[in-house]
Amino acid sequence: MNPEEYQKLEALDREHWFYAGKRAIVRHWIDRFAALTPDSLLVDGGVGTGTWLAEMRHTCRVLGIDDHDESLSISGPKLDGAVLKASLHQVDLPDNHASVVTLLDVLEHVVDDAAALREMIRITRPGGLLIITVPALPWLWSDWDEILHHQRRYYRRDLLRLIRRPGVEVLRCAYTNSWALPAMVVMRFLRRLIGGPPSGKPRAEERLPPAWLNRLFQALYVKPACWFWFRPPLGASLLAILRKRPDRDSPSGGDLT
Repeated sequence: MNPEEYQKLEALDREHWFYAGKRAIVRHWIDRFAALTPDSLLVDGGVGTGTWLAEMRHTCRVLGIDDHDESLSISGPKLDGAVLKASLHQVDLPDNHASVVTLLDVLEHVVDDAAALREMIRITRPGGLLIITVPALPWLWSDWDEILHHQRRYYRRDLLRLIRRPGVEVLRCAYTNSWALPAMVVMRFLRRLIGGPPSGKPRAEERLPPAWLNRLFQALYVKPACWFWFRPPLGASLLAILRKRPDRDSPSGGDLT
């Protein structure tokens, strides 16, 4: 991202329905499939502002990975320096190191997303989880994606093609944030038609809604994404949950998607 986008994200990250909701969803699925203890290690690839790990450090050990100085300067103080400057393609950590690895809206920024995912799988211990969120639906591409330096948005089939690999079991791969999709389609169509906001004015994505509306939006985002049986045909985001198989099971490729 551009350096100024980190400051904007820092102002919104803790309270905005999308960011707070995403963290709540990820916590739900970690609790469903893993039992973190104070000795467990959670590694977050692409640490952003560090809010996610700052919340989780009371549950387990945490480590953030990022190669952007702006991110490290914001997240480092929150995490008492538990951040590692490195590209996701090559991380100076041993094999089978982390109990959980999260990649929260990160892979869309990476030119070689397959190489980054391979490295994150390498550092995950057998039986450990990898949790991935990415923006969905390439036809939703807009100036917002360009501002954030996205390389791509994903269809579910694209994400499945990326994550289905030997040694990994796919526990879930589903669209999320379906309720917001109609509004996003309208908003992005209007942007293409009439352009973005006047210079200096924040975009809708950069504004915190009134408290009551923010709570409503967060509930509409979080609750459906935590229903195991709910797999909508479309959504503005995608969530994938992987489990690294024990070495003896690596050749198997089944999944629960």
